[in-house]
Amino acid sequence: DPYGMIIMPGLASEPMFFAGAFEKYGVGVQVTRVGKYKSFVEPFTRQEMSPENREQTQKLLDDIWGSLVGEIAQSRKLTPEALQGVVDAEGIIRPEVAQRSKLIDRTAYVDEIIGDLRKQTGRAAGTQTFKQISLANYAKIARDRAAPTVAGAGEVKKSSSRSVAVVYAEGDIVDGEGDLGEVGGAKFARELRELRQDKDVKAVVLRINSPGGSAPASEAIQREIRLTRQSKPVIVSMGSYAASGGYWIATYGDRIFAEPTTITGSIGVFGIQFDVQKLANNVGVTFDSVKTGKFADAITITRPKTDAELAVFQRLVDWIYGEFVTKVAESRNLKRDFVEEIAQGRVWSGVEAKKLGLVDELGGLDAALAYAAKKADLGSNYEVTEYPHKRNLSEIISDWMDDLKQAEGARASTGSAMGQAMQRATEELRVLRSFNEPSGLYARLPMNLAIH
Repeated sequence: DPYGMIIMPGLASEPMFFAGAFEKYGVGVQVTRVGKYKSFVEPFTRQEMSPENREQTQKLLDDIWGSLVGEIAQSRKLTPEALQGVVDAEGIIRPEVAQRSKLIDRTAYVDEIIGDLRKQTGRAAGTQTFKQISLANYAKIARDRAAPTVAGAGEVKKSSSRSVAVVYAEGDIVDGEGDLGEVGGAKFARELRELRQDKDVKAVVLRINSPGGSAPASEAIQREIRLTRQSKPVIVSMGSYAASGGYWIATYGDRIFAEPTTITGSIGVFGIQFDVQKLANNVGVTFDSVKTGKFADAITITRPKTDAELAVFQRLVDWIYGEFVTKVAESRNLKRDFVEEIAQGRVWSGVEAKKLGLVDELGGLDAALAYAAKKADLGSNYEVTEYPHKRNLSEIISDWMDDLKQAEGARASTGSAMGQAMQRATEELRVLRSFNEPSGLYARLPMNLAIH
């Protein structure tokens, strides 16, 4: 568009910190953790980034930005240096600069594009427009004509006994069954167990988009992966992120694929304990207790933990961390001392993870599928089945339209600066809902990372 703009000033991460508000209103926070880079708890205990968190976040952004610039420059036949020069000079790139810099080919209004399409379809001379189809009708046709296989797979019937199962682990890993957008440890392990026992499934591709979460839930899933490997290949495909607990469930895969920009690693553990004693006391609410053992009320939120109780949680954190490091060293055939060095809760990009030996190859889901089929000696004649059920195109469009309606209704409340601030705070605190592990132990990405 002649008045359109390319907003590509670079990447930035701007975490929000609640420690000052918690202190003001009387919410106590106590932390047990292992790993100097395990910074997930920082928003609740600090008012700014720690030096270690700043270091790892800067390195991660540099890696991701470098990959983006490299791919864009290659596709537009530019050098990365030339593209970076335009970005640094302009920030927000105007159309004429974008065209001069070869980031776009031309500028045109919508009616001009429609005119071009009329010419290409032989309708330029008449009054009729070119043939078109609505999005809803296209979705229906695409669904009806969809083959039971995906790109790269052979044309076989749904009853095929030569199946590759793609299992999606998307969202926080939580104890139990989990809700929409979460990976329930018990439910996901049960899904893997069924696939392990299904003789028609010849290989499993585990697609992970998860920051981790509950350590025991992650172990329940990993246990099934180790068992499945005994009878069929398990290949891991990492999406945007597979970190901490997300890496825990990945590390025993026969082969691990990651994108260059995948956020992974974060080998670390933390425990976080909140208390509302001061907050309650400020409004006249008090608590008392009767118990049968020294640690009977250790998980209460009505008071801060004692030193002895914190020592219990620290022992648990140290134990889980030691298990995590041992598992990575064993599964990835790395020396334990080296894993200790690259762990510490630090996040890595896919590019760096490959250099460190945390992943095997850079590639997407298609590459993982091809490798799984090869590993299972299926050649090109196999069927791909997806678990859980993936929505078809018409369902995605329907949900998208519903989201647009909801967004329209909420626009008035979030359009102002105050509304945006409140929405951001709500989104940041929403992650606390996934802290449902009774032991309070989590292997999770060290930040609720949002890159803009």
